[in-house]
Amino acid sequence: MTEHATKTPKILCTGIAVQDIVMRVQSFPAAGTKVAANDFIITGGGCAANAAVAAVRLGGRVAFAGPLGGLDDAVSNRILSDLAREGIDCSGVARVSGGTASVSLILLDATGEKMIATRRGVNLGETLPKEAAKLVADVDAVLLDNRFPRFVSDVCRAAQARRVPIVIDLDQRTTVDDPLLAFGTHVIASTEALFGTTGCQDHGDALKKLADHIPSFLALTDGPNGVYWLDRGELRHFPAFKIKVIDSLGAGDAFHAGFTLALAEGRALPDILRFASATAALKCTKFGGGFAAPTRAEVEAFLISASS
Repeated sequence: MTEHATKTPKILCTGIAVQDIVMRVQSFPAAGTKVAANDFIITGGGCAANAAVAAVRLGGRVAFAGPLGGLDDAVSNRILSDLAREGIDCSGVARVSGGTASVSLILLDATGEKMIATRRGVNLGETLPKEAAKLVADVDAVLLDNRFPRFVSDVCRAAQARRVPIVIDLDQRTTVDDPLLAFGTHVIASTEALFGTTGCQDHGDALKKLADHIPSFLALTDGPNGVYWLDRGELRHFPAFKIKVIDSLGAGDAFHAGFTLALAEGRALPDILRFASATAALKCTKFGGGFAAPTRAEVEAFLISASS
């Protein structure tokens, strides 16, 4: 812990969890060709699940809630086993009889860029949490993605009643008047998702269009270009730390985790953005998807070296 926190915040991460099959290659194969892989891992993935791993490694107390396949779904069983091994409370997971979790096949090239193919899970989209109020009863912040809007909307209503911060990872394109987004005290989008949602191809224009519908804090992450946000209607920018990218998979999720934890610790916005950006940068230096998220000690050491 740092001087910013008087207690260890508890974060609820809610939304999607998947299984990632990841390989590193020198370059992506052309159609009909083969390439050799030099690294391979089967690991957990998905925005909310990745964020949960990052948040617990940063020192938070973390719970994960979301829909997963039934007890006979081996993929869901492995996902939960991996999360539990990290010390994450998964009691809020809803197992859906006849459902299956998503699986993604991911290729990473020598620059850290990725190609992803996903087999979507089935029978999970209409699932609701059993006790949303209980899920948020003792949390200091909620972090969610927009992959399962029905599930996370119920969580948001309960969190809103307690007036705890709700950070939304806008990872999937939607509409500017999506009622889920209105729950967020903070909405942080990927560039791809925000451009797709607003129809704008400029950082400032896209954020300002969303701001016409949502009064909360709005930001977008743009990989090596850093993070952009609105400050009283004006576009601000925090550049990304310069690092050698090995694996960018899960970097955005690590950013959201760092942002939410620092927010729950009561830090000021510049410090929040710096901490989140460092978390995302360090994640990119290691192979392993979201489960290569850094520890708090690593982030704090990195920030010290970056300042010297």
